[in-house]
Amino acid sequence: MLFNIVLVEPQIPPNTGNIARLCAGLDGKLHLVKPLGFSTEDRYLKRAGLDYWPHVQLEYHNSLEDLKAIYLKSHFFYFTTKSNRLYTQAKFQEGDFLVFGSETKGLSKKILEENAEHTFTIPMTGKIRSLNLSSAVAMVVGEALRQNNLFHYS
Repeated sequence: MLFNIVLVEPQIPPNTGNIARLCAGLDGKLHLVKPLGFSTEDRYLKRAGLDYWPHVQLEYHNSLEDLKAIYLKSHFFYFTTKSNRLYTQAKFQEGDFLVFGSETKGLSKKILEENAEHTFTIPMTGKIRSLNLSSAVAMVVGEALRQNNLFHYS
């Protein structure tokens, strides 16, 4: 697996479905941290992931702390609109965990404070509050792939 995508309390099924499809296509693993704002049986979630769900490496976690306890030696990066460090400044390696908050709340203040040195942002013009979650994930994963020269064509 190239990268681990972590969605903390995602709320919008089509975003999670799009991210699942991205993970299937790029050999990433998707981690969903509860509570989820939808049922994983949701038809919009399934439709967004199309017929790729059998190819998605998926894990559920009751909390971010539970996930981190399983992957003690891993590197975690947190993405938020509340950071001054650009996502392009992060130094990604294969297997890293890329953590994103819910569409409505982002990551909690507690998570951001506890991991302040590992928070990054995608710059915006200020005309909007935030980017679409699945778009933000795709941008960060693209940068991680670029940094590691992991674009392979067959």
